[in-house]
Amino acid sequence: MRFAPKPKILLVEDDAAQALVYREYLRPLEIESEHARDGAGAMQMAAEFLPDLVLLDLHLPDMHGLKVLEQLNAVSKPPVVIVITAHGSTESVIQSTRAGAFDYLQKPFDAERLRVTVRNAVEKTQLSSLVQSYQGSLERDQFRGFLGRSIPMQAVYRIIESAAGSRAAVFITGESGSGKEVCANAIHEESKRSAEPFIALNCAAIPRDLMESEIFGHVKGSFTGATSDRDGAASLADGGTLFLDEIGEMDMALQSKLLRFVQTGTFQRVGEHNPIKVDVRFICATNRDPLNMIHQNTFREDLYYRLHVIPIHLPALRECGDDVLLIANKFLRDYNEEEAKQFRGFSAESEKILSAYQWPGNVRQLQNVIRNVVVLNDAELVTADMLPPLLFRREVGELSAPGNGGSRPEQTNSISAVNINPLWVSERKAIEQAITHCKGNIPRAAALLEVSPSTIYRKVKQWEKLEQADSEALDYQG
Repeated sequence: MRFAPKPKILLVEDDAAQALVYREYLRPLEIESEHARDGAGAMQMAAEFLPDLVLLDLHLPDMHGLKVLEQLNAVSKPPVVIVITAHGSTESVIQSTRAGAFDYLQKPFDAERLRVTVRNAVEKTQLSSLVQSYQGSLERDQFRGFLGRSIPMQAVYRIIESAAGSRAAVFITGESGSGKEVCANAIHEESKRSAEPFIALNCAAIPRDLMESEIFGHVKGSFTGATSDRDGAASLADGGTLFLDEIGEMDMALQSKLLRFVQTGTFQRVGEHNPIKVDVRFICATNRDPLNMIHQNTFREDLYYRLHVIPIHLPALRECGDDVLLIANKFLRDYNEEEAKQFRGFSAESEKILSAYQWPGNVRQLQNVIRNVVVLNDAELVTADMLPPLLFRREVGELSAPGNGGSRPEQTNSISAVNINPLWVSERKAIEQAITHCKGNIPRAAALLEVSPSTIYRKVKQWEKLEQADSEALDYQG
């Protein structure tokens, strides 16, 4: 429960004069207060006033206060209740506490006693509310179309919630497949405009000579093929949100018209001179560095600063730790049901491979991989051999790059038989070097060597058996 700047307190007391005294006692606390004289009035006032705290007299003319307390605790956001009575007894204290009362006051009491009790109740409840709020946000593993519980994603959720209530433009950056349109839609759904249209345009998917018409619309005869009047995205988004994805692909000439639209809220349809005014919230996105685009004269600096009011950067999937497996399991459940398969999870080996891969295509690539696995296989567990070969490929320069622990073979003009080792020796040396380089992470080593992790596990076991056999032979000879 979140309190208003001034806590709202409902006083339920049948004695009007006594109620007036209590309200005077509480005046230094800077509260809002209302008064009800009986149980029925208390429930009606609670529904309208939505109090944070209720001071409840147990002996009311129409019902017992415990009945009111029970009804108050049944609402979706129950208030804190402090019970007041002139008929104090151990039994009534126990009953009130069991029914959910925060504290108990026996008449008569002075102003300071009342103020201390109320202040304690307010502070304790506010603290509990704050803790629950933080716990709820930190424990979220999904939010408005996003899936992920990692710290980078929690930060994104918080920015979306904070930005949603504003009319300020939002500028989203992130790699392809990281969920920029999901982010834009989440902002819209969290905002007061959620009941109004959300219109999305991908500036990279529309031919440049049609882009102006797609955004602003056109009138009949304005160009070849314009056989009738047509509203553009700007008109369709009136009252709602206009999302311009991949805005860096927009032609510079059109950017100047968009700048005027952002500044004034007015535009003209193609072939028309009458201005049209709309109320639109702007959200744009790009997978490129906007400052580099400005430096390369492909993006207007003044438009950038008009749109770059609230920046949101979406992390790459490889930066989100265990979110990879969380998302993979969600896709597995979805496609399992869609394809009527029997998968119930991933093997430990396949989980390591999924976690080790860098996912340059982010969530979209992961989605495609899981769908591929489900369509082409049917089993209880997704095993390593079901994963596409792409996940086992070594990244260019990974082992040989300076500082990565790799080495370049020495250039020689001739090959001496003395330098040639048996194949199994060279193979073992390469595998052991890869495992050492990857600090014992066999799936990662397998990816670098472009083989299946099961191959490495099998060979390591073979070597262990051979070494054990040799050791036993030596012991026998000794």
